[in-house]
Amino acid sequence: METTERQFIELVRRHRDLIWQVCRSFKLSPAWQPEDAFHEVLCALWQGYSGFDRRSSERTWIYRVAVNTMITLYRKTANKPVPQPEQLPETSYEDAAFLELAQLIDLLPEPDRTIVTAHAQGYSYAEIAQITSLSVGAVGMRLSRALRKLRKQYNQK
Repeated sequence: METTERQFIELVRRHRDLIWQVCRSFKLSPAWQPEDAFHEVLCALWQGYSGFDRRSSERTWIYRVAVNTMITLYRKTANKPVPQPEQLPETSYEDAAFLELAQLIDLLPEPDRTIVTAHAQGYSYAEIAQITSLSVGAVGMRLSRALRKLRKQYNQK
């Protein structure tokens, strides 16, 4: 195995949880499982690995590639009808509130959805700016507006 391949495998091992978080955060068509999305992201990472110039952190680069891959997959599957479940399983109040908030976040337009998700995962404004190609000020402004919108929608329910 080449050195480049070993380095890539180690990179994926270090950031596997981050990749899974991104894959699970997008609601694709029922035909797509997070495992399928994970493999798509890995392919995209491998294709871009030789061009990764390390101007940003590994974590930021991986997050950006993963989000962009998921957005592409989402757009490919968005027009397909999603069957509605017959009956939802019972959930606790906390689970229901979390699911409701996650659904509201899913309704945000891009890049607001990415900004809110990255902020919730602990990324700094500077890291989110690198991920979204926005200025730090624009990230702060968009995050503030998106959170205000989420609070208003959540409280209306």
